[in-house]
Amino acid sequence: MGFQAGWQRGIQLNRFFQSILNNSWIDLGARWILGLTFIYASLHKIVSPGAFAKIVYGYDIFPHILINWIAIVIPFLELFTGLAIIFGVYARSAAIIINGLLFIFIVLISTNLVRGHEFDCGCFSVGDNGFFKSPTGTLFRDVLYFLLGLQVIFFNGVRKMMPRFSKIEILMLL
Repeated sequence: MGFQAGWQRGIQLNRFFQSILNNSWIDLGARWILGLTFIYASLHKIVSPGAFAKIVYGYDIFPHILINWIAIVIPFLELFTGLAIIFGVYARSAAIIINGLLFIFIVLISTNLVRGHEFDCGCFSVGDNGFFKSPTGTLFRDVLYFLLGLQVIFFNGVRKMMPRFSKIEILMLL
């Protein structure tokens, strides 16, 4: 009997986690949080790639020949994946790319924390350290975003989409 009760409790927890993973409202919220965050993060970097290149250089990890390429490509990758995840266009693929970027950010920030290297992460603007002044806070925030990305990747339900507009409706909005 004791084994049976524990087994039932395990099934109930499994159903609870499945209901969270398959909740389309949680998926939509996770997609919007990730998408808006990555779009916002990309804007300052796109406008001033030179300043962002200096921040990438400050990480003291990348080969110098790649720094300009990274400073140009990463912001546009953030912008397009942010838009894709918000609109639900290949949302799982966009979440995989976003989680790949987040994983790289987590590794870079952790590496510099372990080395004791003081740096500006360049997350949300090219002259500020984002919402957190400490790299530890930035690391914690990125891990939370990573978990949201996992929610989007493992979502199995029917994905809520942005409303579809006809070309005439879009022109009327402009």
